[in-house]
Amino acid sequence: METALLRYCVNFSSHPYHKKTSAHHRVDGETQRDERCATVLSRRSVLASGFSLVSSTALVFPGDGLAVVKQGLLAGRVPGLSEPDDEGWRTYRRPDEKSGGHGVGWSPIIPYAFSVPQDWNEVPVSIADLGGTEIDLRFASPKEGRLSVIVAPVLRFADNLGDDVKIENIGPPAKVINAFGPEVIGENVEGKVLSSNVAEHQGRLYYQFELEPPHVLITATAAGNRLYLFSVTGNGLQWKRHYKDLKRIASSFRIV
Repeated sequence: METALLRYCVNFSSHPYHKKTSAHHRVDGETQRDERCATVLSRRSVLASGFSLVSSTALVFPGDGLAVVKQGLLAGRVPGLSEPDDEGWRTYRRPDEKSGGHGVGWSPIIPYAFSVPQDWNEVPVSIADLGGTEIDLRFASPKEGRLSVIVAPVLRFADNLGDDVKIENIGPPAKVINAFGPEVIGENVEGKVLSSNVAEHQGRLYYQFELEPPHVLITATAAGNRLYLFSVTGNGLQWKRHYKDLKRIASSFRIV
């Protein structure tokens, strides 16, 4: 994925229009694109120099104007949504056939499930997203907000946890949110955790957090050799109007 982005960055940077356009007249999308290109080119130059680069990049949410793409239209994706129930909610279960191993030698991702109102749909994970290789899924609703699932190998964080990790093996809630909250919001979470809770379902613990600012609900758990971070967010108006639904979505996350 990074190779494709690198090729784009090189071509874009040499385009005549790009050279003529001043920073004062670039739209936000071009500025963000330049920043992503700079990150990739910098990473490539470091690797080419013989140094190894290990970084933890934050989850970058798409903008509110991102078009929602229905699952059946996403190339290479297998729909996992149920039909709406009596309340109009659907359950997403990660299909067993869906690709994504996050590295050679890793076992298949243990499926997960969650529930959303029927106007929520999958949106594509861009290869240009920072941290995109660990973002397994995105969903969004133009009216209510957006969510994402990060599936990260636990060896990124510790090398002695084994192949059947539980979230409590990684640490208590405070340790987990301080270590992994920045993966979601892109900055230190100190002073931003409004509440934390531990829920148990079928013998598995789920750490649940509410952060502000930004408005975000995070559910964290572990299974196999991976850490799962399920985050639900929205802008100020969405948070005010649809907090109850966003809270229900965040609380519905399960390993299945």
